[in-house]
Amino acid sequence: MADFIIGRQQILDRQLNIYAYELLFRGQGLDLTDKEEATQATNQIITDAILEIGINNIVDEHKAFINFTTQNILEKTPLSLPKDRIVIEVLENVKIDLRVINNLREMSQQGYLIALDDFVFTEEWKPLVEFANIIKLDVLEMGEANTREAIAQLKPYNLKILAEKVETHSEYEYLRELGCDYFQGFFFSKPNLVEGKRMGVNQLAAVRLLTTINNPNAEFDQLTKVISEDIGLSYKLLHYINSAFFSIPSKIESINQAVTYLGMNELKRWINILMLSSLSDKPMVVMQNALIRGKMCELLAKIVGQKTENFFLIGMLSALDSILDISLEEALEQLPLGDDISNAILHHSGVGGEALICVLSYERWDTDAITFANVDQASIGNAYIESINWAKQVMSHV
Repeated sequence: MADFIIGRQQILDRQLNIYAYELLFRGQGLDLTDKEEATQATNQIITDAILEIGINNIVDEHKAFINFTTQNILEKTPLSLPKDRIVIEVLENVKIDLRVINNLREMSQQGYLIALDDFVFTEEWKPLVEFANIIKLDVLEMGEANTREAIAQLKPYNLKILAEKVETHSEYEYLRELGCDYFQGFFFSKPNLVEGKRMGVNQLAAVRLLTTINNPNAEFDQLTKVISEDIGLSYKLLHYINSAFFSIPSKIESINQAVTYLGMNELKRWINILMLSSLSDKPMVVMQNALIRGKMCELLAKIVGQKTENFFLIGMLSALDSILDISLEEALEQLPLGDDISNAILHHSGVGGEALICVLSYERWDTDAITFANVDQASIGNAYIESINWAKQVMSHV
């Protein structure tokens, strides 16, 4: 059986909360352009994602959009999956005939949600529009004029519109104004740069604290003093360390105890997480992505025997531009990072930079670039799933 890696891409609602994830998959030794092998691939992801890994470990409590081929639909494969957890995504290359229409209508009547991918309005697809729940428009491919026209055509129907391949905040804003309900793309993980924008007072204070925390010459006493002087941070740290995440047998009641228990490297990690989570009012998905990047970089370093402490920072701080809405260069200038960390983030240099390239490629599903050292793709995929679950646990306690 071919090796598979599974990825996901966020689908956000109009308030930029996570609505669902589209599951992405790649099999070594399979040609996904081949009809039979693409069907096999879908069946394999169902086995891996739903039965082996567990759907909650990939998409949390959200829905999973899964691509189904013509053969999958004819075989009624989706009926083996829970209707409250999946969305049947009908690919644009599905051959529409009466059998396909009838099978999809049956699934719809049983309560399954139907999404039509890369949709273009033609007579062939019109019967499906009558009962589909979600239409996906490739706004990058269509351009603004055709997108506006397509949305106008779909207005009379009782369905939701999902704009995919949304690349910028300005695109999100005009598509939201047009009435799109859901959004898919990388716009939320990019800074919304506004000329002349400065960091707010709270952001400046947080960055100053990050400067102290990440100073390589910082000592325990200095860190304890800085944390103790920030009442909000002290409370968050004590609350966090006493949470179920750490499972400490006896309660930690002082900053001195917390510092001693965690150790210097772990203390820096958690202060970075707590401070970054308070830096902006961005959607939760932005911080979640930062944590996944950090943890995955760390796990990749561990696999190849590298010291891991800097790798977590490299991955997490690579998202600082989207958290602060300033350029990454400007954001990193505020912090006393070593050249190896800064260069890994900005220029992808060194082993840390190679790990970050791999992580970013996985995030963007650039499958040809999902490589790191001599690590096999199955291990990289496992690191991604582990990072998702770790980030989920952290976010539930921050």
